[in-house]
Amino acid sequence: MIRPLELFLALRYARARQAGYFVSFNTWLSLIGVAIGVGVLITILSVMNGFEGQLRDRLLSLSAHAVLTRADGAALDGTGLAHRALALPGVVGAAPFVDEQALLTHDTQQNAATLRGIDPTLETSVSSIEGALLSGHLAELVPGSYRVILGRELAFHLGVTVGDEVTVMVPAGEADGELRPRIQVFTVAGIFEVGLEDNDGELALAALSDVSALGSSGGAMGLRLKFDAVFEAPARAAAAAQALGPGLRTRDWTVENAGYFRAIRIEKTMMTLILSLVIAVAAFNIVATLVMVVRAKRNDIAILRTLGLEPAGVVAVFVAQGALIGWLGTLAGAVIGLLLAFNVSAVARFIQWLFHFEIFASDVYYITLIPSHVERADVLLVTAAGLLLTLLATVYPALSAARVEPADALRYE
Repeated sequence: MIRPLELFLALRYARARQAGYFVSFNTWLSLIGVAIGVGVLITILSVMNGFEGQLRDRLLSLSAHAVLTRADGAALDGTGLAHRALALPGVVGAAPFVDEQALLTHDTQQNAATLRGIDPTLETSVSSIEGALLSGHLAELVPGSYRVILGRELAFHLGVTVGDEVTVMVPAGEADGELRPRIQVFTVAGIFEVGLEDNDGELALAALSDVSALGSSGGAMGLRLKFDAVFEAPARAAAAAQALGPGLRTRDWTVENAGYFRAIRIEKTMMTLILSLVIAVAAFNIVATLVMVVRAKRNDIAILRTLGLEPAGVVAVFVAQGALIGWLGTLAGAVIGLLLAFNVSAVARFIQWLFHFEIFASDVYYITLIPSHVERADVLLVTAAGLLLTLLATVYPALSAARVEPADALRYE
């Protein structure tokens, strides 16, 4: 427990100039270093949270929160099952689908793609495909019309626009067990863009019955579900599979896109470790500053000891002085980090205007603004780490000060 006298001495030593210009400079350097480390770490973590949120939104724009299929791979009554699923708690959307691996050709161009059969009337309840359409309408996917909506990159590779025809070839198993291609000509009815290569460059949408007739499944392959809480999808998907009957297996968005989010978590962890070194270096500066203060104040410490100040009191004085430097820097850094995190887009626009360049060029990147999302847990964790590291940095100098012997220090005075 730090007493008022010890706190007063700590403040006096922190403000004193008699210890030398270099010590004073090092004190300010330590404080600024801690502030920069904490501020930059909070800002970077917020930006990475923003990118993670952007990625999640884009992944889920055409992907449902969960997918139900039969464990034996057989087709299911997608429409009937969808209406039953909508009656379950937490389910806000349900739509049948069927996926077939296909080869799309136009003139001399060809491209592998996933041909997805959907029900246009139910699809909008589980995805935001309508908002991603650059041209055409989802309602044009009328059963029997053999129309298709392509991703922008896929359409570009094939060299097609709305109204052009593409030949779709799907491998299908025949009654004799042989695998033979089934071919059908589709008319391009629209083009969409969601900002992910997996969708824009590999996905084609058509009517559910058209894809089922062309493929080998003979019906809906599965059921796509959307819940009112995206992060509760794993638990609710399992509950839905159990409620809708036996023989169903589930796969949620956290499993389907695990690779993306695992990569982000690794990058976030490594960035945290790297930027934490800035705080650690500033903490070592605090150690050096306090060591120099202890050497400069040996006589003062000896006099205080002769006047009755216990070694624990000496420790408290220098712990308080170091904590004052570190904690002011940490709190200043937290404020700076929050200001930057909440205004990162404005700061980025100012930098672009000042240096006349684009950070994310619109003709190269899907994301043109730097996103940011401040997580309270990240701010508290970084702030607590800064406070703890700077507090630990005071231990060695404070113990060193407590070991000063009054007789030795005052022998030649």
